[in-house]
Amino acid sequence: MRRPVARRVQAGLATAAVGAAICVALPVHQASAAAGSASGYATQNGGTTGGAGGQTVRASTGTAIHAALCNRASSSTPIVIEVQGTINHGNTTKVSGNSCNTAADKIELKEISNVTIVGVGSGAVFDQLGIHIRDSRNIIIQNVTVRNVKKSGSPISNGGDAIGMESSVRNVWVDHTTLEASGGESAGYDGLFDMKDDVQYVTLSYSILRNSGRGGLIGSSESDRGNGFVTFHHNLYQNIDSRTPLLRGGIAHIYNNSYVQLNESGINSRAGARAKVENNYFKNSRDVLGTFYTSEAGYWQASGNILDNVTWSSPGSETNPAGPGMPSNTSVSIPYSYRLDGASCVPDIVRQTAGANTGLKESNGSCSPTTPTPTTPGPTTPAPTTPAPTTPAPTTPPPTSNPGGTNLSIGAGSDGSSKASGTSYGDVRDGNMGTFWSPAGSTGDISIKWGSATGISSINIREASGSAGSITSWQVLNGDTGAVLASGSRAGVITFARTSLKKVTFRINSSAATPKVAEFETYA
Repeated sequence: MRRPVARRVQAGLATAAVGAAICVALPVHQASAAAGSASGYATQNGGTTGGAGGQTVRASTGTAIHAALCNRASSSTPIVIEVQGTINHGNTTKVSGNSCNTAADKIELKEISNVTIVGVGSGAVFDQLGIHIRDSRNIIIQNVTVRNVKKSGSPISNGGDAIGMESSVRNVWVDHTTLEASGGESAGYDGLFDMKDDVQYVTLSYSILRNSGRGGLIGSSESDRGNGFVTFHHNLYQNIDSRTPLLRGGIAHIYNNSYVQLNESGINSRAGARAKVENNYFKNSRDVLGTFYTSEAGYWQASGNILDNVTWSSPGSETNPAGPGMPSNTSVSIPYSYRLDGASCVPDIVRQTAGANTGLKESNGSCSPTTPTPTTPGPTTPAPTTPAPTTPAPTTPPPTSNPGGTNLSIGAGSDGSSKASGTSYGDVRDGNMGTFWSPAGSTGDISIKWGSATGISSINIREASGSAGSITSWQVLNGDTGAVLASGSRAGVITFARTSLKKVTFRINSSAATPKVAEFETYA
């Protein structure tokens, strides 16, 4: 049974007046205000570059943001949207177009990719209006404030989440944001930073989350365990009742965060989740780490943390606090490099760097702030439509002969990104060249998965009749870790070093026509 959310969240955030004039997004012929580069798990799975290399436009209304998305050549055309002013219900309307799928009551980033939204000038405030990401990939949100988003009462927006991600979302970097509410669930507010229904490779960095009943979650229920690979670092959680975050399944890396006044519980790892929790500073808080409100255990590897006036509950059937000693009960391997500040200086470095309108300052890894160089037009890595792998991958053309042995895809499972109408994920493993899967657009993922680790060293991507040669750029990914196993420019037989995994993904980065994958064969 879930424990009731406390009602002690302090109010005090003023509500901005609505009705600002609606304007259109205009091209800006200057360097993007975005700065720095992604960190943590957002660097995996091909990386997160947002709209780097695309057109930069300026917007001061929600309608203008939607118009900028809809005016692109395609749903994957890179774009940087610089936002200034207050975005609210009074200046946000639905805009239609072939490259967008927007809504009137929220900033909707749906079925799109390669987008950066960054606050500029005197700042960008999303007032009572949340940012919703669905069926999308390669998104950056930077230097904005999102406040007082409700799930009930007036106005109603975005299910109550300040920033919410749902349904096949990949590679999102949220950086230097301020996410805040003026109360808990009883006052109509929900989570500040939520992920559910297949969200992976996300980083939340240098942000402030405060004055809310719920900080955020990974997984909407005990059965929603397909989310994960999320990094939280250099964030301030202040005056939060619980969920900092709540983890259901998946892997999270939580380091160098400052926690102040966690009223009921903090990092709640449950339902098989595994968290690496290191060099954080917890102050004036309760039950900062453990499994709470459920009997389905989660796990943690904790080291280097400082507990300053932290109290603990007694263990029970639905309460398993990690304290007071916080011993580890699992180990978590992190696939990327990172700089770890000492826990003693975390409150000070977070105070200097976290939140919107702080100059996008970061820690230099030695507890001193530094300002990253602004991003100039044109990425230094390959364009977002062909993400650069985190490690070099072979690019030789695949052989044309079929591999020998048993096709391990028969009897396995499959999933992927959004699919075109009339196609199915299961069609790539049915042994029938007359059926096929197509992505909803020109790019997408299709995966084969097994219930236990399976060793494979080659795959065969067989395109449907009449579509041969349509795929022009691809990557093969280890679906367990996000590592790139191979990349190339045409489909067929693809070989790589033998790898033991539960899921292998074929990612289509670009295509000359609608891709049609009839069979995704896998071989030992």
